[in-house]
Amino acid sequence: MGKETEIKLRASADVLTALREHPLVKSRLVDDWQTGTLYNQYYDTENRDLAAAKVALRLRRDGDAIIQTLKSRGQSVAGLSERNEWDWNLQKLELDFTLLDDSCWPASLAELDKSALQPVFTTDFQRTRALLRWERDGEQVEIEAALDQGEVSAGDSVEPISELELEVRSGSPQALLELALELCRDQVLMPCDISKAERGYRLFDQSSYALRLDAPKWQPDSSVDAVIEGLITQLLGRVQRLAEQYRFARQWKLFREMTTNLAALRACFGVFDLALPRSSAQPFIVPLDQLLERFQPLVLAGWADDVEGEAARKQASEVFDKQLADPAWGQLFVELALWLLDKRWQTKRPPRGDRIAALPLSRWMLGAVGKEIQELRVPHHNDTDHQVHEWLDQLPRLGRLQLMLGNFRSFLDVSEPDRLFGELNKLQALLEQYPQIDDEQRELLLAALRKQGQRVRKLNAWRELNQ
Repeated sequence: MGKETEIKLRASADVLTALREHPLVKSRLVDDWQTGTLYNQYYDTENRDLAAAKVALRLRRDGDAIIQTLKSRGQSVAGLSERNEWDWNLQKLELDFTLLDDSCWPASLAELDKSALQPVFTTDFQRTRALLRWERDGEQVEIEAALDQGEVSAGDSVEPISELELEVRSGSPQALLELALELCRDQVLMPCDISKAERGYRLFDQSSYALRLDAPKWQPDSSVDAVIEGLITQLLGRVQRLAEQYRFARQWKLFREMTTNLAALRACFGVFDLALPRSSAQPFIVPLDQLLERFQPLVLAGWADDVEGEAARKQASEVFDKQLADPAWGQLFVELALWLLDKRWQTKRPPRGDRIAALPLSRWMLGAVGKEIQELRVPHHNDTDHQVHEWLDQLPRLGRLQLMLGNFRSFLDVSEPDRLFGELNKLQALLEQYPQIDDEQRELLLAALRKQGQRVRKLNAWRELNQ
C-alpha cells in the first residue's frame, strides 16, 4: 500500500499547453515530457456498494502494463488530497479478486459477493507527464506533474477531462502546495478535489457527489486552536466542492450555498480574537470580501420569483464564470490550503493569543458570544427610520454570531441557545432584504425589524449574556 498525496487543478487546454513552457516548471524539469494514453475501467455493483464504502476499483491499461488499483477516499482540502492506494500488476485485463483481501478491502464490504462487480464507467485520457525536482529547506523534493486531457464516459453521458495533477514522489505536502500556488499566480487554475472516479459516478447521479465533508467531532474541551483548524478546513473544502458542483450542474441552490459558506469562511477571520491575529488573516480578507460583494447581492435578488430574480440568477452564472477565469480564484484557495497546512495563524501570535487558543470550546463560546451580543445594536421601537443604517452596520456582527451559534451553540451554557440562533437569523435575513426592496415596501420592513428586535431582547439567553 502507498499513500497518494496530490492536488488536482482544473485547466483549459491552452493553460495545459502554457504550463509546459512555464519558467518555474522548466527550471525544475528532470527529463523530457512523456505522453501516453491511459484506458481505465471502473467497477462496482449494481447498487454502487463500493461508492457507498468510499472506495474505487479500476483496471488500467498503460501501454503494455495492466494495473489493478484500489483507492480509498481520504482527506481533501482545496484540491490537495491524501488517500490510500493499492496497485497490482496483472498479466491480463481481468479483475483478480484474490488480491482484494482484508489488508485492503473495507470491513463494511466483507460480506459482498465480489463476483457481482461489473463495469460502470470509463476514464480514458492522454497523460503528458514529467518529473520536477528541486531542493527545499535542505530536502530534495520530487513532484510528478501530469497534464490530463480526455473524457469520462458512463453510458451515453460524457464529461471532458482537462486538468493538471501534481503528486508528491518525495518531499512534503507544503512543497506541493507552494508549487501549485506559484503556478496559480499567472495561470487560470481551479483547485478541484473531485476524482475521476467521482466524475464517473456523478454522470449516473448528480447527488452522488458529496457536498459535505465529514465534520469534526467537537467536544466541550476542544481547544480554540483545534476549532480554528477544523472549522476553516471544513468550510474551505465545502466551498470548493460547491463551486465544482455549481460549475457542473448550474443549480441555483448551489450558488446560494457556496456564497453562504464563503460568508462563513470570511467570518472565521473575525471571531477568534488574537488566537487568529488579523495580520495572519490579512491576505484573505480583501479577496473574500470582493467575492462576497459580487455574489451576495445576486443571491438576495435571485430569491424573487419574477423577471428580476431570473435575471439575477442568470447574471450569477456569468459572474461566477468571470471569477473562475481570473487567476485570483485559484491563488486564493491554494494559499488558504497552504496557510492551514502550515498553521500560519500561530506564527508570531502574541501571548494573549496563545492563551485564548488554549481555551476549551465551551468557555471560549461563552465569552465570544457574550461579547458580540453585548455590542450588538438591535432595532428598537424608539429608533427613527434614519437609524436603519446603524442596524445595517450590524450585519458583519450577525454573521459572526451565525458562524459561532450555527456550529457550536450546543456548547453555549445559556437558556435556549437554539432559539437565540433562530431569532438572530430572522433579524439578519430582514436586514439583508432592506437594500433590495422598493421604497413603498420599506415602511413594512422597518416595522418588522422593530418587532424582531423586541423578540430578540425578550429572550432569556439575550438577558443572560448581557448581564
